[in-house]
Amino acid sequence: MIENLKNILIYNPKEPLLFNSGLFFILLIVVLFVYQALYKSKVARISFLTLFSLYFYYKSCGYYVGLIILSAVIDYNISNIIYRSKLNLNKKIWLVISLVLNLGMLAYFKYTNFFIDTVNHFISGKLTFIDVFLPIGISFYTFENLSYTLDVYRGEFKPIDKFLDYLFFLSFFPKLVAGPIVRAADFIPQISKEPALNNPLVNRGLFLIMGGLFKKVVISDYISINFVDRVFDNPLLYTSAENLLAVYGYTLQIYCDFSGYSDMAIGIALWMGFVIPDNFSAPYQSITITEFWRRWHISLSSWLKDYLYISLGGNRKGKFRQYLNLFITMLLGGLWHGASWKFVLWGALHGVSLAIDKMISGVFNFYKNPVSKFFGWFITFHFVAFCWIYFRASSFESAQDVINMIIKGPEWDLILKIISGYDKVFSLIAIGYALHFIPLNFDSKVISKTENWPVPLKAFLLAIMIYLVAQVKNADIQPFIYFQF
Repeated sequence: MIENLKNILIYNPKEPLLFNSGLFFILLIVVLFVYQALYKSKVARISFLTLFSLYFYYKSCGYYVGLIILSAVIDYNISNIIYRSKLNLNKKIWLVISLVLNLGMLAYFKYTNFFIDTVNHFISGKLTFIDVFLPIGISFYTFENLSYTLDVYRGEFKPIDKFLDYLFFLSFFPKLVAGPIVRAADFIPQISKEPALNNPLVNRGLFLIMGGLFKKVVISDYISINFVDRVFDNPLLYTSAENLLAVYGYTLQIYCDFSGYSDMAIGIALWMGFVIPDNFSAPYQSITITEFWRRWHISLSSWLKDYLYISLGGNRKGKFRQYLNLFITMLLGGLWHGASWKFVLWGALHGVSLAIDKMISGVFNFYKNPVSKFFGWFITFHFVAFCWIYFRASSFESAQDVINMIIKGPEWDLILKIISGYDKVFSLIAIGYALHFIPLNFDSKVISKTENWPVPLKAFLLAIMIYLVAQVKNADIQPFIYFQF
């Protein structure tokens, strides 16, 4: 028995600790009970949550947990040096050191083999690939590190006094491995306050967790395993209609997967008295690509805007530079998502579209009536869906196969047969899109009306959700898509 418990609790690369696993919820219940006993003491509760957060990351990627501690040590000390420095030159030097160390670490783990592959391709070289493990979530906590140091450098945030508090901010487990990317100014002031564990926050957390589980396991995983993956893995084996429907399916899948994780992260944080900003706001309701990026992965979009786009000059140096800055920002944003030219192209497509949108909106105001708004939504949605092809496909060749099959033209007489053949898949797709297109404030109104519901009723709803998850989940727990970034 002791040996079995040991095997469960130590790191297993084949079984990382995920929000949608039974082990995680067992550990979460234990953590919540202990946290309730400690929350009156700030040092005790923060120490406990930090230790669990580091353990959570250890269970996700082993001894690479040391990278988080190292990152925290580096930027905690550098930010304090910058804050105490009297000379601007010294501040700039230490900021450059922080950028080099953080981006250098990210580049080594994430882009080394991408660089080797690119060099080999262009000069017909034979450089040997390096066996590099990509630590889960390194892109997320690296950006949090950088934003903290940059805010201190800009004089917008006073560095924190205690290293434990900074390590807790960087490692807080709900948002550690796949965001949202949380700013120090939003999170650190909450550390010293006694957690506000009131009924509205706990209630909202419950429904966010249940909703996130539903999106991830019931919708995203099911349509992925039973339809989307099959088509994208072998697009030439499927009809034009099936390829088109797979694109619509993946467009919903990636939203449900990533927003499901974000909802669960925000909900779990609320159960501990911490408020994390929303990361999605019904992005497929957008009528322009600019609006889409205000609603999709909000924490990354705002990070790129504040620390990259504005640093490049933003819109302060003329229209051409504004369009160029948008393009560069999205190009690098695409590269942030993955070490592949597919992601660079994906970012470039969005960069060009953002520049065109800014150019057109500066001259015309198309979206004055329902017809033009519908047209704007239709174009925006299908452009985003088209770009997701490159995001999902395993290679440029595979992406082109999907596009070529769609261009042939859907076999409209077969679509109903295809949908009936995958009735459960397309029922969930229909439910997913229907839930996505309800009014933005609808879910908030529903949650607020349930605040006074009796606890047994809420427990019953949670039991139903767990039952649904158990009925549809695959034998192998599916990792979240954004874990690879």
